[in-house]
Amino acid sequence: MWGVRRGGAGRRPKLPGGEWIVSLQVQDFDFVRKLVRERSGIVLDESKGYLVESRLAPVCRTLGYKSIGELVAAVRGRAFSREHKAIVEAMTTNETSFFRDLHPFETLQRHILPDLIERRSSVRKLNIWCAACSSGQEPYSLAMLIREQFPRLASWKVNILATDISTETLERARAGLYSQVEINRGLPAPLLVKYFEQDGLAWRLKQDLRSMVEFRELNLTQPLPPLPAMDLVLIRNVLIYFDLETKKGVLAKIGRVLDKDGYLLLGGAETTINVDVSFARRAFGKTVCYRKEGAQQPEGAKP
Repeated sequence: MWGVRRGGAGRRPKLPGGEWIVSLQVQDFDFVRKLVRERSGIVLDESKGYLVESRLAPVCRTLGYKSIGELVAAVRGRAFSREHKAIVEAMTTNETSFFRDLHPFETLQRHILPDLIERRSSVRKLNIWCAACSSGQEPYSLAMLIREQFPRLASWKVNILATDISTETLERARAGLYSQVEINRGLPAPLLVKYFEQDGLAWRLKQDLRSMVEFRELNLTQPLPPLPAMDLVLIRNVLIYFDLETKKGVLAKIGRVLDKDGYLLLGGAETTINVDVSFARRAFGKTVCYRKEGAQQPEGAKP
């Protein structure tokens, strides 16, 4: 397996900063896999040695360890520590971008949000949950979509809850500060001009848009804290990292907080089929959403 050595300690190229990092040993890789699975539910298969090396090398540098082996040795047999937390957070940070995959946001604009607005017109309130939000591009994209396409919601109570297991990632998300590379990945230029301010070489979301999103630490594999009934839940490109039992547990929790006529959006490679029979699949063109069995389907939805 590339990146995991069963024999002596080979050497990798020098990392930024100049120090050498000893190659990942199989026993250390196994320890990291077990720790990450226990704490987050994420399954790292045997091909992910390179990923562990690339994610944990910066952790070693930050915490002052000369190798991943030295880092692992420091946490073996100890109670949960900053090192444990740093390992788990490094391995659970996922790729994201503004308006990722685009089609789901088009479906939100054309079908899902109009339907929810009609259904909630008497209470004038929407509860939205972006689970595993990473550095915040998804909930902020949703906030911009609402501002741009649904001005009538300015007088509504719209709660966007964004959660993640990583406190470090959540700090980044709350700050709303993104590099030019992150901005270039999916953010239309008119929205950059309207909702961001330049901050050195980066761009920061304006406070009035950031205030639309509440960020909170939450581990999907642990019991959920009290949450309001959700009209819309987005948990995209997360279930693919879980085994079947963990997927079932997470979907069961979502089912308990999703309102009876709410919507669930998963990633393009994810499904509830053969995992949770309480959800019904509905397609809008290239986008698939899920609703509780028996929920009235909006116009344009197909099984």
